[in-house]
Amino acid sequence: MSEEEIVNYPVVVIVGRPNVGKSTWFNRVIGEQAAIVEDRPGITRDRHRRMAAWLGVDFWIVDTGGWMPSGSELDDKVSRQVEEAVREADLVIFMVDAAIGVTDEDELIAAWLRRTHVPVLLAANKSDNDRREQERWQFMSLGLGEPLSVSALHGRRSGDFLDEVVARIPHVEAPVEEIEAIKPDGVPRVALVGRPNVGKSTLFNRLVGAERSVVHDMPGTTRDAIDTLVETPEGPLVFIDTAGMRRRSKIDDSTEYYSLVRALKAIDGADIAMLIIDATVGVTSQDQRLAERIDVAGCPILVVLNKWELLESEERRTVEADLARMLYFIDDAPVLKLSALTGMGVHKLRPVLQETIEQYHRKIPTRDVNRIIAEAQQEQPAGGGARVLFAVQGSNDPPTFTLFVNRELPQPYIRYLERSIREAFQFGSTPLKMRVRKKGD
Repeated sequence: MSEEEIVNYPVVVIVGRPNVGKSTWFNRVIGEQAAIVEDRPGITRDRHRRMAAWLGVDFWIVDTGGWMPSGSELDDKVSRQVEEAVREADLVIFMVDAAIGVTDEDELIAAWLRRTHVPVLLAANKSDNDRREQERWQFMSLGLGEPLSVSALHGRRSGDFLDEVVARIPHVEAPVEEIEAIKPDGVPRVALVGRPNVGKSTLFNRLVGAERSVVHDMPGTTRDAIDTLVETPEGPLVFIDTAGMRRRSKIDDSTEYYSLVRALKAIDGADIAMLIIDATVGVTSQDQRLAERIDVAGCPILVVLNKWELLESEERRTVEADLARMLYFIDDAPVLKLSALTGMGVHKLRPVLQETIEQYHRKIPTRDVNRIIAEAQQEQPAGGGARVLFAVQGSNDPPTFTLFVNRELPQPYIRYLERSIREAFQFGSTPLKMRVRKKGD
């Protein structure tokens, strides 16, 4: 489905100052923990967009970071993300905190929203009891109509609130197949992983063609895994921007812990992982551990040496040598040298990604598998009378080959057969799994 078709669904955007419960409400509406929630400001920095439905009405719901236009440089970038989301909205949910009351920030946001002329629904969140519900009337001073009570955490008045949401947005009737097409099932997923501040979000923004992920020169800027469906000349791809991954001993923040969990989950669900390395720093032990984690997950890997344009020739040779030494276990993986900031070399990424993904999903006919195995055994027998009687590719994602044998095969010989299959069918860096079954088992 094209981007133009997708945006035909009404868009509901949640805004407000930090820590009023926007992400909690977002998670409640979509029915999953898609956004990290913690009781302190600044957790949500990027826009999160998911399909939601109520009373048979389908709509996009968008979670945003706290609007803080007069804050730091990072705050300003987050605020621009919020403003961009509001420009696309059919309805804005302006969330305020009934437990605290009207703040100066609330008044600034209200003044801004009135200037946008976008329909606004005022939500007095944290109305957890009857007394709190009465506090909502103070928000009439914001000039955005009658506030509605809701508790994102406990679900109080949630149904009534959603009734009001769907009453204020246009309704789009869509066939079932169209709704399913919105969900990127079957579309290859590409996870961008790496240490903090190596340029993942900058590369992500360049790949998707829009400033979807906040970029700032401070480690830990990206907190959640952000995914975006992109139509490319080679076909659709889902790009997933993940939080920077640190050593566990360095993670003393619960938010960073959950970001790490989400990043690891993104790797496990990816069709390919792009390991982004800061070439100006070189290959670190953490890069090595990340590569090992991706390799264990059975996920194809593409190594990206970012900021390559900043290196002198001697520095480049050093990085290449360290790469070969420290990441020897993925020596078949493609390596691209580029600049996410300037765009140098980025155009080479998508064709390599598509080729690698196709190999990951490839299925080899049984007759061809057995032909290559027979040729390999003829050229180099296993010894001791051991041999493969029959071979078959049982599954893909990654390609998995089962060898039916008359007796146990030595591990070196299994690796030999794996290399034979890899070379014969040009699997490149795609991980292969080899399973051995003895006759009679």
